[in-house]
Amino acid sequence: MRANTTWFKQCGWGVFTHYLADQASARSPIGMTPEEWNRRVDGFDVPGLVAQLESAGAPYYFITLGQNSGFYCSPNETYDALVDERPSRLSKRDLVGELADALTAKGIRLLVYLPSHAPAYHRQAVERLRCTPSWDASAWQLKPGTYLRAEDVDERLSAFQRNWEAVVGEWSRRWGNQVHGWWIDGCYHADRMYRHADPPNFESFAQALRAGNPDSIVAFNPGVRVPVVCHSEHEDYAAGEISNAFPVCPGERLDGAQYHVLSYLGQTWGQGPQRFPDEFVVGYTRHVNARGGAVTWDVPVEETGHIPQPFLDQLALLGVERGG
Repeated sequence: MRANTTWFKQCGWGVFTHYLADQASARSPIGMTPEEWNRRVDGFDVPGLVAQLESAGAPYYFITLGQNSGFYCSPNETYDALVDERPSRLSKRDLVGELADALTAKGIRLLVYLPSHAPAYHRQAVERLRCTPSWDASAWQLKPGTYLRAEDVDERLSAFQRNWEAVVGEWSRRWGNQVHGWWIDGCYHADRMYRHADPPNFESFAQALRAGNPDSIVAFNPGVRVPVVCHSEHEDYAAGEISNAFPVCPGERLDGAQYHVLSYLGQTWGQGPQRFPDEFVVGYTRHVNARGGAVTWDVPVEETGHIPQPFLDQLALLGVERGG
């Protein structure tokens, strides 16, 4: 049974930020150390960001836990036990937990982003989490020149999926009902990995994501799809990733899932400057909302965690439109 998405529809719009090791500042993650990552995460100004979101009238907010570099902004004992890297690439500070506390106090809902797979550019994590030997995590295809016994090949990555479900289950239980949803990236090979009657599958993955909050809403991203699609009967809202084509909203539901689109106000994910005039941002959001859908806009953040003022000003127009 799907979670109730009425609140999500009623919010109408929200904010997303890619807070990643390769985008948390102008520097590249090459040469990034756990010490440097902890310094950055410790410098994230939670009260400052929350005050900005409140001033703009944002009803919900997404933040990335991490992505391909293997640097995550929240600790996880299950992950560290499996990957066994010292020092850990996971921050000591639970940035997500602190944001959850601060946003809840202001009536703003927090949701989180996480890829469906191990961090592709962190070989030890890929191997220890068992995304190998049959798949190359950076390309998600059989490695050229690699010869495997038939019994070694598990296209479902079943062992990895069970490990990943244990990792996300720990995070979900820790945050409980203060995290209201998940946006899971990279579910590109759903027929091979998730569309099966027996676990691990979409259903067991969704259950792990809801381990701490059975009312959490879940989306599984198949990549950019125009028109937007519902990817699984076990997701509550469409991931809705779009980039340069902005589709007409067909209505509130897609095969039972809440209609939703996610795109960026900058030049690409997490990077400015702005690419749209105010009239487009307000007008497109108004169009989707009028037909029962929701829109999430990605904006960059500075190393402090603050949203640059031009983007904040554009978001504030949506808050005015909503009556916030």
